[in-house]
Amino acid sequence: MSNPKIVFLLSDATGETAEKMVMAALLQFGDRDVRLRRISHVRSKNQVYEALDEILAAQGIVVYTIVNRELARLVHDECDSLGLPSIDLITPLLMKITEFFGLSPRETPGLLHGIDEDYFRRIEAVEFTVKHDDGQETAHLPKADIVLVGVSRSSKTPLSIYLAHAGWKVANVPLVKGIDPPKELFDVDPKRVVGLIIDPQRLVEMRVTRLKHLGMDSKAAYADFAEIEDELRHARAFFRRQPWVVIDVSGKAVEETANEVLVKLKLK
Repeated sequence: MSNPKIVFLLSDATGETAEKMVMAALLQFGDRDVRLRRISHVRSKNQVYEALDEILAAQGIVVYTIVNRELARLVHDECDSLGLPSIDLITPLLMKITEFFGLSPRETPGLLHGIDEDYFRRIEAVEFTVKHDDGQETAHLPKADIVLVGVSRSSKTPLSIYLAHAGWKVANVPLVKGIDPPKELFDVDPKRVVGLIIDPQRLVEMRVTRLKHLGMDSKAAYADFAEIEDELRHARAFFRRQPWVVIDVSGKAVEETANEVLVKLKLK
């Protein structure tokens, strides 16, 4: 049985507009095995790179609605360089309307969606999560609803952002061999901490992709199989000493892992 095709919906807002347009288009292709994967609130270069790494690994198509011209151009250029098919749903329309009215667009994400209490809750969660990505501002770790811990490229950031879009304040902490985790991590309620593990071969592939994307030597120790196996042994040993939930992210879509996190932490 062939794997389903994946359409990735990249948006600087919720992605609802892109999803509706793509679903309308897919109706023309009958009962095809297609999955839609939303990546919402993409508003920084780092988020673009993280998203495209995931899309490249899945060999998906990119459909994006990003009103910031610089960021939209980055998505376009990066997709071209990576050989990813992409469709910009909003820029051509904005340019035509700009020409027609003789006015520049406001470039404000999310104007199509109403603002309510849930909207502000999700925005607050996303803002918290971005500020506490990759071990930043560790003094605030106890304020997080969920704390993710794992080695580099174990899906901490995309998983954090996905959960934030659902309204959870998430912080993530990198686990680096030879460096003690921040002491604040051990002040967090252990029922809110998740250790992430991953298959070493899958991690090699992800790190090699990342190094190539950055124009760096893909044979560096960062992507060496033996080094990665040792790094993961250290991570597993560390997790065994903690009263935390541990989840294997190997071969799982972000939404699948996110659901597992919420179920195992009894948040769902």
